Amino acid sequence: MAKPRASFICEDCGARHQQWSGQCGACGAWNSIIEHRPPRAAASSASVAAVPLGAVEDDAAVRRSTGLSEFDRVLGGGLVDGALILIGGDPGIGKSTLVLRAAAALGTDRRPVLYVAAEESPQQVRMRARRMGLESSAIHVYPDTEVGGALAEAERLRAGLVVVDSIQTVRVEGLAAAPGSVSQVREATVQIMQFARASQTPVMLVGHVTKEGTVAGPRTLEHIVDTVLYLEGDDFHAQRLLRSVKNRFGPTFEVAVFEMRGDGLHEVPNPSALFLAERDARAPGSAVAVPLEGTRPLVVEIQALTAPTAYALPKRLATGFDLNRLHMLLAVLGRRAGVKLGQHDVYVNVVGGLRLREPAVDLAVAVAIASSARDQAPGPQVAAIGELGLSGELRSVPSAAVRVREAERLGFTRCLVPTASARNGATEGLGAANLAEALALALP
Repeated sequence: MAKPRASFICEDCGARHQQWSGQCGACGAWNSIIEHRPPRAAASSASVAAVPLGAVEDDAAVRRSTGLSEFDRVLGGGLVDGALILIGGDPGIGKSTLVLRAAAALGTDRRPVLYVAAEESPQQVRMRARRMGLESSAIHVYPDTEVGGALAEAERLRAGLVVVDSIQTVRVEGLAAAPGSVSQVREATVQIMQFARASQTPVMLVGHVTKEGTVAGPRTLEHIVDTVLYLEGDDFHAQRLLRSVKNRFGPTFEVAVFEMRGDGLHEVPNPSALFLAERDARAPGSAVAVPLEGTRPLVVEIQALTAPTAYALPKRLATGFDLNRLHMLLAVLGRRAGVKLGQHDVYVNVVGGLRLREPAVDLAVAVAIASSARDQAPGPQVAAIGELGLSGELRSVPSAAVRVREAERLGFTRCLVPTASARNGATEGLGAANLAEALALALP
């Protein structure tokens, strides 16, 4: 049998190389490449037999509430025993605050919560808990970074939940690499996963993110865990969005909305009303969109401003909306609807710090831009729903009826929708086949 061929792996970024070199060609780190030789395949034994799928015992997952209904929504209804959950986000966004509030709700005297404080001291964790009004004796703080000791302590306490804050700062005893390196993060996550499966103890991992917005460390980290959540927001708004991008126990791309206050994160039960709280319906350049985040419709305000420019190259700027898609919508507006903006700067903003990626908001963005260009406000009770094609046609969007009902609940009695999605009922669905018809209805 041929010997397994060795490969060389960068400890910083996880890139594989055919031979050793002093510098990693992928990330540029020096002296980070180590040799990795896969183990020799052992002869398989017949001790495990395959089982027909129909004979597998159907064990329905029992879910526990985290004390936050918005958090439960993103998790698919609550926390499942044995689940491994990764929560990522920018520094200071509120990850530790979120998991500490969940730990206080889940911990009991019989099944306490073990909080592995790998980044902070126990005193710092206590200060945060006091600020949040959480004086729970069911939370035990483990002030060390060694994974084996933390898992042994969790077994001794018979913990009902383990929180690791953060996965990039814990270490595996006997591994020469520094904490945060690819090998340390991968090995620590594998050991924690094995513990969670064997003991049926849910584990929450707090993770750092890179400048690209993804969880730092090897990409395999997201494949190992059961659920990946991202906490999003910016420094200038109090709103925080908890977004699910992977969930083995529920739907993906669900969104929970929180508000950061002095005593921690508070859930927002009606986010649409929050995003529209300060809207001036009489102002030109303001339109209402109804994006769908997971299964939840949100009613948000789109603002646009057009201004003449003296320069040959007009400026286009978008906040919370894809800039390339803005360029496409401006071309469609000029060619198919007669809204010429070649000599105008165009600015688009999604109110509330949201980032909208769904094509269903195309029509609302186009209406806001045309409204600003014509200096004419749309009707105060008009919401726009639809995707724009390059020929100016309006394309139907999924769950149009759900979006219309959400707009109706907030008082919008006229909804601009593609003709294929128009419906009859209490809400007046104004069907339009193309962009020109939609603008004629929104800006008569």
